[in-house]
Amino acid sequence: MSLTCGIVGLPNVGKSSLFNALSNAGAEAANFPFCTIDPNVGIVPVPDNRLNQLAELVKPKQVTPTSIEFVDIAGLVKGASEGKGKGNAFLSHIREVDLIIHVVRCFQDDDVIHVEGGINPTRDIGIIESELLFKDLETLERREERARKMAKSGDKALQNQLYALEQLRGHIEQGKPVRSYPNWDPANPAFQELFFLTAKKVLYLCNIAENDLPAGEGNDYVMKVREHADAEGAETVVACAKIESEIAELDEEEKRDFLGELGLEESGLNRLIAAAYRKLGLITYFTAGPKEVRAWTIPQGTKAPQAAGVIHTDFEKGFIRAETIAFDDYMSCGSESAARDAGKMRSEGRGYTVKDGDVILFRFNV
Repeated sequence: MSLTCGIVGLPNVGKSSLFNALSNAGAEAANFPFCTIDPNVGIVPVPDNRLNQLAELVKPKQVTPTSIEFVDIAGLVKGASEGKGKGNAFLSHIREVDLIIHVVRCFQDDDVIHVEGGINPTRDIGIIESELLFKDLETLERREERARKMAKSGDKALQNQLYALEQLRGHIEQGKPVRSYPNWDPANPAFQELFFLTAKKVLYLCNIAENDLPAGEGNDYVMKVREHADAEGAETVVACAKIESEIAELDEEEKRDFLGELGLEESGLNRLIAAAYRKLGLITYFTAGPKEVRAWTIPQGTKAPQAAGVIHTDFEKGFIRAETIAFDDYMSCGSESAARDAGKMRSEGRGYTVKDGDVILFRFNV
């Protein structure tokens, strides 16, 4: 499955620098607002040590990680929902993503202009959220107007839809995102095809200065972002975009040494992707053979036939069984055949829920 994360934030908070570090796509980064006009897109392989360990055992011709797509959406400004700063175009890009990564500037630097004149994470978050809410309110009011006309027919179902829209509008008008609405259900006929921006899940990334590494402890700006994130049940990742850009240029050995000098166990990329997977409820399973060892991303709770369908629709249509080995069992046994001989390979049917780390051989017939 394809996972897309949209990187948003005010201008000059470090979005493009972070994007460059994440994707090595060379997105332009400069010290003035609206440097990024069209969204830059980068496909990033998901780091997973389990994939490397499997490859060492199997020694396939090819190793293929799963991937994540990052979209660098141009900096939003106050009034974006009214079209300021190319706002309408920028907001439309957010509709296409699975997860919003909200980059918040948490460092002082007089050489880097702040569009609002100074560092204030709470205010900056509020500006972005307000613009998304204004756009959602505009979307809702258009639907509500049509629903009100149709409900005049006296149809009970249409009247119920109008009532649902009115209740949601009251929630948004209180400054609350759609994702926090207790009765939010995208399958509700009243809400279908509305694609609310604030219904998206959010992950906050605090962009800190190098001297605040490794975790930004003691940084008051980071504390403010965490307070906000905790209040809405979101997660916060702390990273230095400038350092991440430098890390991205190193080979694996140099990267390990550099991270060690900074007191970091892993890069911001790894922590960001892991947080994104947690937020979206995603897991990874593997296929392993002499031709290829490969990682596959699926939602937690996926049944075996649907997991097979991620590889090819024919696998799901003709699903017979899933011959499954837990990752730890595969590693301890040393090979698929050894795991089978040890009784660690299980034959799972249609009702099996795939687990994170499963190594699977699908049997199918079409």
